[in-house]
Amino acid sequence: MNVLVTGGTGFVGNILVNLLCARSDRVTVLTRNPERFRSARAGMSYVAWPVDVSKFDAVVNLAGAGVLDRRWNDAYKAELRASRVDLTRRLVDAMAASPKRPRALISASAVGFYGDRGEELLPESSAPADGFLSQLCVDWEAEANKATQYGVRVATVRIGLVLGSHGGALKQMTPIFKLGLGGPFGSGQAWFPWIHVNDLCSLMIHAISGENVSGPLNGAAPGIVRNKEYVRTFGRVLSRPAFLPVPPFALRIALGEVASVLTASQHTVPERTLATGFRFQFPELEPALRNLLHKK
Repeated sequence: MNVLVTGGTGFVGNILVNLLCARSDRVTVLTRNPERFRSARAGMSYVAWPVDVSKFDAVVNLAGAGVLDRRWNDAYKAELRASRVDLTRRLVDAMAASPKRPRALISASAVGFYGDRGEELLPESSAPADGFLSQLCVDWEAEANKATQYGVRVATVRIGLVLGSHGGALKQMTPIFKLGLGGPFGSGQAWFPWIHVNDLCSLMIHAISGENVSGPLNGAAPGIVRNKEYVRTFGRVLSRPAFLPVPPFALRIALGEVASVLTASQHTVPERTLATGFRFQFPELEPALRNLLHKK
């Protein structure tokens, strides 16, 4: 299969590209600076816009500036939007203009779609919330879903906190926890959707290959935990204490509006994801953390 990947040089994208290459797919990574990269694998290449989408069987759209990378101001909110909504629109416009279109578009979204919902169970059929991040996800998915007008099968993966040993939140949090300084956010009662990076990439491949896989998919493990249990498990795996709470006001001072992402409660249920036949390799948190942190 010939697959185009946006965001293929990032934390998740790198792993996905390696998995696709390992199964002998031909992978093209869309990037602003293809000259910076040299492929180490046969059948892999890097390209910039404009791109001929008629060459691809599937497109995986992972591009997007990091939500937690910076404090949110008007300029960064515009960047978050442009790197998701505008880029997805550009991809779909290219499909509309092409005489031959990819069979599938697998586009990232986020559990931020649901906002802060307390104890409410959130399968994929749940309505979105209000707020900047929720509206960003709604608009992002809407642009991807326009590809269905052109006969393209679309799946949007609403991703939780991605756990991986070489990037993402786990890489940032591990040094803090090793010092015994880890702790829950506020009361620790918020539900904390997470997913092992290998499961996320496997879900993307499942969506590429499954002719009946479409619509929203919760990219979060069924073994969801509250924030306090996540912290407690992390500390146990590292054999470190993890009890120092981080007050919500301290998060707001340090991070501004983006603190709401870390304190939101989203009791996601991967109902449609499981109904497609996908099975998580790491459905529970502790085995996932032990795998990633090389604990037996």
